[in-house]
Amino acid sequence: MVCALGAAVCFGTATVLQAMAARAAGEGGGGDAALLLRALRQWRYLAGLALDGLGFLLQIAALRSVPIYAVGAALAASLAVTAVVAARLLRVRLSGLEWSAVGVVCAGLSLLGLASGTEGDRSGPDWLRYAMVAAAVGVLLLGGIGGRLSGRTRALLLGLGAGCGFGVVEVAVRLIDSLRPADLLTNPATYALLLGGGAAFLLLTSALQRGSVTTATAGIVIGETIGPAAVGVIWLGDRTREGLTWLAALGFAVAVAGALLLARFGEAPAAGEA
Repeated sequence: MVCALGAAVCFGTATVLQAMAARAAGEGGGGDAALLLRALRQWRYLAGLALDGLGFLLQIAALRSVPIYAVGAALAASLAVTAVVAARLLRVRLSGLEWSAVGVVCAGLSLLGLASGTEGDRSGPDWLRYAMVAAAVGVLLLGGIGGRLSGRTRALLLGLGAGCGFGVVEVAVRLIDSLRPADLLTNPATYALLLGGGAAFLLLTSALQRGSVTTATAGIVIGETIGPAAVGVIWLGDRTREGLTWLAALGFAVAVAGALLLARFGEAPAAGEA
């Protein structure tokens, strides 16, 4: 659980650092490629990338130790980290409701920490690995459909697809039981992880490029928490501590609800934004 929370801190802080770097880099001319090159020259952007990498490693460590539902809720809590860091570094004013949402996320994660057990001891049925590959392909198809739409529907569908892609990554990590190169190459879960992660980032970029950040992020939170949590409980043996299933369910619901209230911080807002 410490690794999961560490990943949330890394991802949430990286969002703010990269937003600061991108805003400063946007002062010059040129297209997207020029903007990226200018951003890569700034220490904040590079620090954000390093934090993203560290967060991913912590996420993998957490998924190998605690149930998927706990990790998913903790990663959704990165929005609370972004909100707090943005308030400090970007001088973004948080409303009373948003400060309350930060507290709600922390309370939900505390309940989850008390109730969650160790990761499930099942390897899952063989077909589940192929189902994850199919799900990753489905994410790409969903992106193709969503890209043809417009407005909030487009943002929600692309965000939901991106969340499902990240969810595929969460499940695939649990389905990789050996890191030997020969085993990795013959395990469908490896390809599900790569395809799902790549598709998720593509859809996320498209969703945030043209559309509501709040709507897209809400879709991501839903997609990366509910489905993977169900897979972990039903097929991978994820359980809670004895007699505390109700507390884990409550903590999960509370943490996700708090994250949804902070959905506008899926992309760090500009300084001075209310």
